[in-house]
Amino acid sequence: MKKKIINKFSIMKPPTIKTIFILAIAYGIFTISSCSSKSETKAEDGEHGEEHHDEHENANTATLTDEQMKSIKIEFGSIEKKQLTASLKANGLLKVPNQNMATATASLGGVIKSILVQTGNTVSKGQTIATIANNSFIIMQEEFISVSAKADFAQLEFARQKELQQGNATALKTLQTSESELKTFKARKASLQKQLESVGINTASLTSETIQSIVNITSPISGAVSNVMVNIGSYVDANNPIATIVDNSQLHLDLYVYEKDLSKLKVGQTIHFTLTNNPGKEYDADVYAISNTFEQNTKAIAIHAMVKGNKQGLIDGMSITALVSLENATLDAVPTNSIVSHEGQEFIFIVTDAHTEEEHHEHGEGETAEHKHDEHGHEHSEAAKDEHKEGEHHEEEGTTFEKIPVRKGTTDVGYTEITLLKDIPANSKVVTQGAFFVLAKMSNKGEGHSH
Repeated sequence: MKKKIINKFSIMKPPTIKTIFILAIAYGIFTISSCSSKSETKAEDGEHGEEHHDEHENANTATLTDEQMKSIKIEFGSIEKKQLTASLKANGLLKVPNQNMATATASLGGVIKSILVQTGNTVSKGQTIATIANNSFIIMQEEFISVSAKADFAQLEFARQKELQQGNATALKTLQTSESELKTFKARKASLQKQLESVGINTASLTSETIQSIVNITSPISGAVSNVMVNIGSYVDANNPIATIVDNSQLHLDLYVYEKDLSKLKVGQTIHFTLTNNPGKEYDADVYAISNTFEQNTKAIAIHAMVKGNKQGLIDGMSITALVSLENATLDAVPTNSIVSHEGQEFIFIVTDAHTEEEHHEHGEGETAEHKHDEHGHEHSEAAKDEHKEGEHHEEEGTTFEKIPVRKGTTDVGYTEITLLKDIPANSKVVTQGAFFVLAKMSNKGEGHSH
């Protein structure tokens, strides 16, 4: 048996050249595969280090250059105190009380000779705004002068007849006739005097030499001319309107609220309101009366409030949107445009100095990289170190903004109540316009560093 085994190995042939060539190729493939595996391991280590570096960047800040801020029109403000809680929203109209509106008219018809005012002009009570001509004015003045003379003569005749009657030199009937004529002339004179004064003619100085054919139309109140209804040369009948004058000093607003909200309102409450077509400016008013009847064809009740402060730009009939403050408490609020929403959370942006924090993160990145090197036992080549340096964060020059989480509350009149979920320095500058663009800048930065 042993002899057969020995004989079997003794007859084996030596390896051929073809066999040696195949073994050499297999060995080479194995060697290349091993080197490739090591390179991939180092590359993965390098990527891991970069990811670790990005983890230390401040994801809550973004830096914008002055040019970027100018292009997107960044505006700043601050957290303000506003009466936004326990309030009632209502719509209404601006109105001027009837006693503060007037229409200038002529008591008698005539032709308009001149117009001395334009729409928007301020006039005072008694100021001439137009002139009117009519021949009837001449006739009335002529009659007044004549009746005045007859009344004077009748007065003298009555006095003479009275003396004669006392001496029994005349009949009582003659005295009575004289007295009757005197009363008639006095009554006619008084009537003509009132008519002439109503058209602006001063009867006290009226003589045959001062008779005039043109009379003045004057403003019955002080205020601003809101409308002129006539032209030069046009004929107007008696009591037809010539111009409208409005006194805005007593401008008030009428709010319309429903029955369910009536119990929440009372005299003395403050109202903040804006013009419906121009919500940029806010005005204030105080409630002075509450109607006790429903408005016609509605179930709304009118709340009357007097406008306070400067009324420039406010006109009778303007629509307004108001907020009735039901409590005196004030809360922190910012313009609604200051708040942005991201991933289900609301934020505002403040100007901050985040340099120290970022530098701290950069130093921390180097220490962490060394720690990972010792832990995994990998050796970085000079090229890998250069790549790491190139990946380091370089701070941009400009203004740095920090994202501050907030919780929203009541929103109205362009402002929203906020509760800060993170402490910020006192008097921090808040982005009031352009917050969306700051958020976009911050989001783009995060996407650029992700792997």
